[in-house]
Amino acid sequence: MPGFELFGEEEKKEIQDVLHTGVLFRYEFADQRQGIWKVKEFEEKFAAYCGVAKAQAVTSGTAALKVALTALGIGPGDEVITQGFTFVATWEAILETGAIPVFTEIDATLNMDPADLRRKIGPKTRCIIPVHMLGAPARIGEIVAIADEMGIPVLEDTAQAAGGRVGGRHLGTFGRCGTFSFDAVKTVTTGEGGMVITDDLELWRAMAEYQDHGHDHQANPGGRGGEGRRFIGFNYRMMELQGAIGLAQLAKLDGMVATQQRHKKLLKEAAAAIPGVSFRHLVDEAGDSATFFAFLLSDAEQCRRVNDSLRRDGCGATCFAENSWHYYPRWEHLLAGKSLTSSGYPFNEPGGRRRVVYDPKLLPQSASILERTLVLQVMLKMDVARLDTICQALARAAKV
Repeated sequence: MPGFELFGEEEKKEIQDVLHTGVLFRYEFADQRQGIWKVKEFEEKFAAYCGVAKAQAVTSGTAALKVALTALGIGPGDEVITQGFTFVATWEAILETGAIPVFTEIDATLNMDPADLRRKIGPKTRCIIPVHMLGAPARIGEIVAIADEMGIPVLEDTAQAAGGRVGGRHLGTFGRCGTFSFDAVKTVTTGEGGMVITDDLELWRAMAEYQDHGHDHQANPGGRGGEGRRFIGFNYRMMELQGAIGLAQLAKLDGMVATQQRHKKLLKEAAAAIPGVSFRHLVDEAGDSATFFAFLLSDAEQCRRVNDSLRRDGCGATCFAENSWHYYPRWEHLLAGKSLTSSGYPFNEPGGRRRVVYDPKLLPQSASILERTLVLQVMLKMDVARLDTICQALARAAKV
């Protein structure tokens, strides 16, 4: 990853199709289009690739979460469970609906711990969002089974795991719906952009209307603006240039995953020489999209020493315990309840009463795992020389 490494003639051709028509908007202008509807085609091909009935394109992975949650009926008074190791967008989208995020521990998968999920479910729980972090599957079968037992819908945050599978089945298809991100550093990238997939046609219809100001998209003699509206919406529409790039990138996705898996295998073999090392548990190694390589050391001190060695060789890894974008205790704006609103919403009720307070020490199991975990990004264009450099750096780190 990311897909921009493989930008080429295919993306240029798809973009030129759009520029030739002069239509950047995903709806209307049928006479000018010459039959070219890139976003619609991208949705159809993405749905077919994942093996689902429908896909709804939107402006970002964050928007995909907001659109999906809203279509599921999530709002004020509700709680949504997700994990404490995820990108901030997951819980930002929950707060945007007016609901309250509840955080679970992660386990050896570096994803949601089903046992802690069961403990965190309460009378206000209305949705569960497992996140397939760093390209590898959560224990999605166990999570869905718990959710089904409790009658709670599962929304899979698959932002970082396009092309990932469990038992041959695509991630994002196990829950009621699944969301994807196509931002600048994702495996499939459109610069910005996102997608929601589902087999639930009514849910898809609600999402399709909500992301376009509530317009029902029914044919009418008045053209654009003459549609009916069942509810209010907002603007999360993907434009044609993004759809065009997405089509070219999607056609390369399986090849990208295969390349990443080859590169990751070499890195894992090199890291195996580090004393006391262990590796992230993979629910289905064959289904790992292999965008990242995660390995665990015996303790935080060894983790620091190994990474210091890697940095000296220009191959430093990420320790997510130090990362302020993805790790619960580092989300200072969440923990402090910082907001631009005069009332302090969504952390405060009108009048100032606090709705929720987060304890930075809430997730000790996750802290214990992440403080000794190192992660290397797996690039698509790792040539032999670069791979050899990283492998030699890992070999030297084994001696510190």
